[in-house]
Amino acid sequence: MAIQPNPIPAALIAVALTMTGAANAATNPKTGPKSGKDCFLSNRWDGWSAPGNADVLYLRVNTRDIYRVDLTPGTKVRKDSDRFLVNRVRGSNWICSPLDLDLTLSDHQGFQQGLIARGLRKLTPQEIAAIPRKDLP
Repeated sequence: MAIQPNPIPAALIAVALTMTGAANAATNPKTGPKSGKDCFLSNRWDGWSAPGNADVLYLRVNTRDIYRVDLTPGTKVRKDSDRFLVNRVRGSNWICSPLDLDLTLSDHQGFQQGLIARGLRKLTPQEIAAIPRKDLP
């Protein structure tokens, strides 16, 4: 009678190899994401603004970069001195797409407004120059 090998260890090895490959393909915290996208670390976000009464936010990142966040139509965000923008980080600290943003607009009285990001992109120097100074973060 021949002894049959147990198929479970082979399956576990296959899963372990797959997970190792996925981990190696993941973001290197020293060099950033390898996706070729314009990404930034959430702790590099220096400020924000909301131009007029629009469905757009501007985020200042790394002191000189500006990212545009397009929000759900009808959001009409206003930036007042008593309001602050909060992003809840879930998982990676890298922000590369609107899905990486979990935004809430809050104030000191307890008001909270959830914001849904639909778009995220880094602006070119020409686009930044076209933004009125009062609307820059």
